[in-house]
Amino acid sequence: MTRQKIVGLTGSIGMGKSTVAAMFERAGVPVFDADAEVRRMQEPDGTLIPAIEAAFPGSTGPEGVRREALGAQVFGDPEALARLERIVHPAVAVRRKEFLAEHADAPLVVFDIPLLFEKGGYAQVDAIVVVSAPADVQRERVLRRPGMTAEKFAQILALQVPDEEKRARADHVIDTGRPLAETEAAVRALAAELAR
Repeated sequence: MTRQKIVGLTGSIGMGKSTVAAMFERAGVPVFDADAEVRRMQEPDGTLIPAIEAAFPGSTGPEGVRREALGAQVFGDPEALARLERIVHPAVAVRRKEFLAEHADAPLVVFDIPLLFEKGGYAQVDAIVVVSAPADVQRERVLRRPGMTAEKFAQILALQVPDEEKRARADHVIDTGRPLAETEAAVRALAAELAR
């Protein structure tokens, strides 16, 4: 039996990574969405609520994690962010292990990890797929998001490895600056190639 291949899927903000992850799922590839797992664990009965509240008093409520309250305590404070990551990352690692066990028979799985390069996740995957689009397309998509400003966009970009560097470090690049049908065809072809 051939060993399961783990693909790391990443891309900067507004590049269409979530859309491409959904395309991999439609192609029959199991996808582990790290952000979605974190959101689930931060819901009202989420497993992370007690630890987050203990470390950041007032950051949770009946609705689970109060994002704005938590953000106010963490944003711009590297020590507070590191404290939060020490709570979140081990819990995500456990869920990732469970996901791999659940899909042990799949020849190919995708880890959807926004900060794959920034947080060192690239060392845990067999191949890296970067989702990319022209800068003007990216900017237009991001600025359409509710509450997004040019300043916020610039701050987020400053925290991410530049798209050009991501593309250079990728094993495969999926271009989302073209019609969706073309992107989906490229994803299906790549999924078939990687599963072989």
